[in-house]
Amino acid sequence: MATRIVGLDIGNEVLRGIELEYVAKKRPVVVRYHELALPEGAVRNGEVIEENTVATALKQLWAEAKFRSRGVVIGLGNQKVLARDLVVPRGSIESIREALPFQVQDLIPVPVAEALLDFYPISEITSDTGPAVSGLLVAAVKSSVLANVNAIRKAGLSPVDVDLVPFALQRSVGADTVGTAAVIDIGATTTNIVISTGGVPQFVRIIPAGGDDLTRALISRLGIDRELAERVKAGIGLANGSVPPENRAAVEVIYEVTRELLNSLRNTLSYFANTREGRHVEQVVLSGGAARLPGFAESLASMTSIKVTMADPFAKVELGKEARHLAGSPARAAVALGLVLGRAA
Repeated sequence: MATRIVGLDIGNEVLRGIELEYVAKKRPVVVRYHELALPEGAVRNGEVIEENTVATALKQLWAEAKFRSRGVVIGLGNQKVLARDLVVPRGSIESIREALPFQVQDLIPVPVAEALLDFYPISEITSDTGPAVSGLLVAAVKSSVLANVNAIRKAGLSPVDVDLVPFALQRSVGADTVGTAAVIDIGATTTNIVISTGGVPQFVRIIPAGGDDLTRALISRLGIDRELAERVKAGIGLANGSVPPENRAAVEVIYEVTRELLNSLRNTLSYFANTREGRHVEQVVLSGGAARLPGFAESLASMTSIKVTMADPFAKVELGKEARHLAGSPARAAVALGLVLGRAA
């Protein structure tokens, strides 16, 4: 019997939905994928601001895409979500989660009562106080999560689960990486990073920067509109070699803004290596629309001396006839796909 579910990636400017079908003993099939532009201001940094507006857009998305499933997995990945290293006494996952509110107040920036807490176990260790579990504390501002969930429900849909975007990325593009690898997804306003060893997440960081920072800088500094700014980004990128005089101002802006993000990424990879004895990132996998900036992957590889490749989120799934157009630009679908991978039950 087939099971279908939809992964929903809520961006600042666009909704991305992907419907995955599971059939026993076969590879999952991407049945449909659809995108829908959002009105300006309806979503900010991945958080729904105008619930009714987003609910209306979701109804339109479902109608246009002809999604059959009304079960939805949504992702969280903004500055109201954090992941921190945490060591807790060994116990069942249920008992560990129950104890979190009494252990983590000093680790999160909001009162425990205003946060949703979870724990992702990585390994069992022996601490100074006895048997323990090392893992990641995941905390999200409750009101931010509820706003997204409320918009889903107002659209007549059923939220099946809420997942951390970096974990979704690990499932869609990082599961087959060898050794220690970093998956980096660069969106419009947020960059999500997950570093794993042997496919198991070890470190998560969410950086409040993305491709829209560059677009806004070009608009402001060059006095051009958004459409032209996007064309300049895609056409020039991190240009190599000689630059025509008319493009020099744009090149300066692109290098200045992009260098800040590149430095943040390099510093994050260095921090991981410096805080994990004997472990360093051996491979970087890039996804997200902003990662396609010409020259970006090459610049990151040069700065870090690490192999950098582009993501292939469809390596473990089949593309149905209504989703074959995705083969040409898979990076933008990585989050939505990762949210539903492994959700057959």
